[in-house]
Amino acid sequence: MNCEIREEGGVSVVALSGDVDLESSPTVRTALLDCVGKQQAVVVDLSGVSYIDSSGVASLVEAYQNARKSETSFALADVSQAAMRVLELARLDKVFTIHDSLVDGLKNAG
Repeated sequence: MNCEIREEGGVSVVALSGDVDLESSPTVRTALLDCVGKQQAVVVDLSGVSYIDSSGVASLVEAYQNARKSETSFALADVSQAAMRVLELARLDKVFTIHDSLVDGLKNAG
């Protein structure tokens, strides 16, 4: 798993790739919560995620909940098919704001 954090136009972009599983989810959780803690918009790029399990999903949900509490924008972008299947099964595709591309996510952040 790779977790890259960068800032684009005042938006924190967290790009995840590879397997987001029990081993890697603590790193993902920390990265997401740190970004949300800055109280600036967060867009999570899931285009490179080949696998995500319940612990990875839990990290996304926790960050989303924290963002809502602090009234911070939090969205997913360019979600891979593998990740989307898991989100759909958990019906979280109806909870998260999901953008078709990172460009769309950045345009609509905030």
